[in-house]
Amino acid sequence: MKIPRREFITLLGGTVAAWPRAARAQQQAMPVIGFIGASSPELIANQLRAFHQGLSETDHIEGRNVAIEYRWAEGHNDRLPALAADLVRRQVSVITTPGSTPAALAAKAATGTIPIVFESGADPIAVGLVDSLNRPGRNATGVVSMNVELGPKRLELLHEVVPRTTTMAVLINPANPLGETLLIELQEPARNLGLQLHALRANTEHDFETIFTTLRQLRAGGLVIATDIFFTTQSERIAALALRHAVPTIYQNREFPAAGGLMSYGGSITDLYRQVGVYTGRILKGEKPADMPVQQSTKVELIINLKTATALGITIPISLLGRADEVIE
Repeated sequence: MKIPRREFITLLGGTVAAWPRAARAQQQAMPVIGFIGASSPELIANQLRAFHQGLSETDHIEGRNVAIEYRWAEGHNDRLPALAADLVRRQVSVITTPGSTPAALAAKAATGTIPIVFESGADPIAVGLVDSLNRPGRNATGVVSMNVELGPKRLELLHEVVPRTTTMAVLINPANPLGETLLIELQEPARNLGLQLHALRANTEHDFETIFTTLRQLRAGGLVIATDIFFTTQSERIAALALRHAVPTIYQNREFPAAGGLMSYGGSITDLYRQVGVYTGRILKGEKPADMPVQQSTKVELIINLKTATALGITIPISLLGRADEVIE
């Protein structure tokens, strides 16, 4: 049967008009991950690749069968509550907060229903993210590196490098409650090592010059840097100031000695992000966070920058070099 030209155009126009609606419906059906990054995409490029690798292990590929809404705090913890609230309004399928306990807490405060996958350096029970490790019991689960609990070990490692010092300092961010927790946990180890420990606080870039001037006045033989995303974003600046003021330092992740810092001791950040990606993908497949045990990372790395040690006039003990997972020369 021959369709009159006018009716054919009308039918065709209706079909074309329906295409965008069909495309929009398909796009809306795609699950959306809300990703809260406490730093910036440039600083965690390797970790983002690891996160996407974890997603792919559960057959989720960004742009193909899952969408991701990224929100970046650029190292400012005070922005996190607004970012979390925005994703909740967006009604995302799951919120991920790798690399930042404050981000996880902001997400938890913003929603009691949307699943949350966190990566935390602190005890998630103590900070109120889950009821227990085996049965989280709420809408959040994830991976813990226990980087806060490794703080005393960092102090011991730094003391091995400068055994004659009697004064050390710990740098914490007053905007991050985990800093005060670390300060408490370092008191007894410091006493056992015969050290006087001073707490220094910074939450803006302008604070660092004052911090290192104070270290010189205290004649501190070393600086332990508390786990905090702001300090991670400032790794190059802190490392440069530490070298200029001849202060041995230790932090949690490899990025610090790679930027010129002396040492790092902590969980493998890329492996943690991969595990967050896996858990996020499993939730998208229907698993409930309340039934997914919190995973504990067992991979811990000691990284030493030998070039920085030489510049500081420090001889790293052979026994310590032998225990290092990587030596940067």
